[in-house]
Amino acid sequence: MGYATGGSVESISIAGREFSVSADADTQRKLGGFMNEMIANGDGTARVSKTRIPWAITGLEIEIDDNKGDHEFIQDLIDAKSYKNITVTYASGAVYQGKGTVTGENQTSSKNASMSLELSGPQKLTKQ
Repeated sequence: MGYATGGSVESISIAGREFSVSADADTQRKLGGFMNEMIANGDGTARVSKTRIPWAITGLEIEIDDNKGDHEFIQDLIDAKSYKNITVTYASGAVYQGKGTVTGENQTSSKNASMSLELSGPQKLTKQ
């Protein structure tokens, strides 16, 4: 029997452009779909309220190369009015894909040549 493998995100691809991810980034993945909330009734029974939620990947720290125009590329994604293909490859070999966009702030660290990045989209993030 195998074992679970954690570790670094190896890479992300947004609209066909690859970005390196800091090896020590601790990312969180939300597949999307529904979130359930249990609502109590006065007679002791309960019902479930299902709220649709988007998929999301947070905690990414990507390399930003000013010579390649990485910061401007990310801003163009934010400005676009359509979702782009996003693929995330994990150390385990797992690959997840979805259509989405960059969410949150768009600012870089000049000292580290990096940017904190959040990605999110409609529907579900699917394992390839």
